[in-house]
Amino acid sequence: MTDTPARLLRLLSLLQTPREWPGPELAVRLEVSPRTVRRDIDRLRDLGYPVEASRGSVGGYRLVAGTAMPPLLLDDEEAVAIAVGLRAGAGHAIEGVDEASVRALAKLEHVLPSRLRHRVSALQHATIALTRGDGATIDPRTLTAIASAVTARERLRFGYRAADGAASKRLTEPFRLVSAGNRWYLIAYDLDREDWRTFRVDRLDEPFATGARFTPRALPAGSEDAAELLGRTMSVAQPSWAVDVTFDGPAAVVADRLPPELGPLEPSGEDSCRLRTRTSGSLEWIALRLALTDCAFAVHGPPELMERVAALGAQLSRAAAVTEKPPEKG
Repeated sequence: MTDTPARLLRLLSLLQTPREWPGPELAVRLEVSPRTVRRDIDRLRDLGYPVEASRGSVGGYRLVAGTAMPPLLLDDEEAVAIAVGLRAGAGHAIEGVDEASVRALAKLEHVLPSRLRHRVSALQHATIALTRGDGATIDPRTLTAIASAVTARERLRFGYRAADGAASKRLTEPFRLVSAGNRWYLIAYDLDREDWRTFRVDRLDEPFATGARFTPRALPAGSEDAAELLGRTMSVAQPSWAVDVTFDGPAAVVADRLPPELGPLEPSGEDSCRLRTRTSGSLEWIALRLALTDCAFAVHGPPELMERVAALGAQLSRAAAVTEKPPEKG
C-alpha cells in the first residue's frame, strides 16, 4: 500500500480495534516494511493520536484513551449499528443522552453514504421497540433536521399545528432543542411574530433549513438558557397538578418503575410508599405510568387524575372483554 494517506487511515482503523497489534502483523496487513509502520505510528502521534508501544523482541502497538475524543473510522456494519442506536435514543426522551443522541445522529447521517442511509431506514421501519416512550413518537429525521439547522444557524421553515388544531406556516431562527421528560420542544425566534416561541416538535410538519444564515439573538430577559425559558413557558401555559398516590410496594421497587421527573417516593412501611408531588404533566400520561408500575395503588388527588385512572381501567376492561370473547363460527 503505497498511498500514505490511505495507509494511515487503514492503520488507524486497525488500531481502533481494542487489542494490541504486533509490528510485524501490522506490516503484513498494510503490505509495508516494519520501518514504515514505525514511521506511520509517529505520524499518527504527531496528529494527536495516543498510540502506545510495548517493549520486547516483537513489540506491539495499541490506541489508548487520550485527553480528547479522536475521529473514529467505522466500517459499514458499525456505522449502521450506531445510526440505528442513535435513532432509538433520539426518538424517545432518554434522560441524559437524548439531546446528545440527536446531535451525534445529525453529524453521522450527514456523512453516511446513500446505501447506508437506505439500510438504516429499512431497519428502522422493519423493527419496533417494546416500549415507545412516554410522549408522542417523533421521527428522528425531524429531530436531526432541526438539530442541523440549530448547529448551522440556518433559518428553519415548517408547518405547525397548535393545541386547538389551527395550522400555520412558521419561519424561525432555531435556538435549541430541549427534551422535557416525555416531549421534545424547539425554542426559536418566530420571525413573523417577532418574538420568542416554544414549539412542540411532535406538532411540526416537514421542517427544512432555508439556507439563510443568522446571528443568534439574546434570550428574553430573565432567561439564562433555553431550558429555563421552556420551564417558564410551560408553567404559564399548562395547569399544575398536586398528585397524591399511595402504592402497595416497596419504595425502591416502585421508584424503578416510575420516571424520575415525577419526584421522590416517601416510604410509609416495608411494603408501601407514597408519591406526593406537583407536576404539569399530562394526566393521561401520569395515569398510564401509574398503571405500568404493576403495583396496587390508590389515587388521593387530584380528582381529575382519579377520573383519568378510572377511564383507563374501564378502557382496559372493555379491551379484555373483547379479547376473551370467542370467535363466531362461520
